[in-house]
Amino acid sequence: MPHESLTVVLPAYNEEARLGPALDELFAWLRGPGREALGMAAHVLVVDDGSSDGTAALVRARPEAATGELELLPVPHGGKGAAVRAGMLHAAGDLIAFADADMATPPDQLVPLVAALATADAAYGSRIQPDGSDMRASQPAWRRALGKAFHLLASVWVVGPVRDTQCGFKGFRREAARDVFSRQRITSIVFDVEVIFLVRKRGYSFAVVPIRWADVRGSRMHPGLRLALRVAWDLFRTPLVHRGVRRARHGADARA
Repeated sequence: MPHESLTVVLPAYNEEARLGPALDELFAWLRGPGREALGMAAHVLVVDDGSSDGTAALVRARPEAATGELELLPVPHGGKGAAVRAGMLHAAGDLIAFADADMATPPDQLVPLVAALATADAAYGSRIQPDGSDMRASQPAWRRALGKAFHLLASVWVVGPVRDTQCGFKGFRREAARDVFSRQRITSIVFDVEVIFLVRKRGYSFAVVPIRWADVRGSRMHPGLRLALRVAWDLFRTPLVHRGVRRARHGADARA
């Protein structure tokens, strides 16, 4: 049976300056070429992660909020992982994708992500291209260095051969999203790794989808000893937190 709807989840924390242009870009595409390219209705859910600026007011004032195309989900500040989890569990689409609120991944990249979900339970956007080139080359050098160190630890301890765990562009079938994100516990930037770990642990199929991406300045990640210790601890504890998780019996008991 063909899928009928898509929900795009955008976690946002103090994104008043960047969210407006990003929503302009997203809805211009969804109402234009995206309508035919996706072949299904699309709904946008902005999860306001306890912002202290005008993020929530901006979303409420958008014309798409009045037409039902755009929804605001306010949650207490808990970090990106907590905001994504709340959105993925709240979303009602047959397919559910989350993306960064700055539209670092252009909206048209939803097409290959959705196409992959025709045969997979989950789809991970990857900034690494089939020819080996890496779109993260546009990031500052310090972020590239931290990313390489992070990936080395994550691949050895948690996720295996997935080469770009941190791309903020992933999609799921609704049943898999409900199961995986209801089990998610990590709220730091390591949540992406935890989600990939849970998909594999639960036995869901996944696809890696090369996508276009460009670095957008304005990141709120500030490197330092505190962040490094938090990331290391979250990476270490991810498999331990989920030691009792078993493979899902698909179609019978996805909550075993």
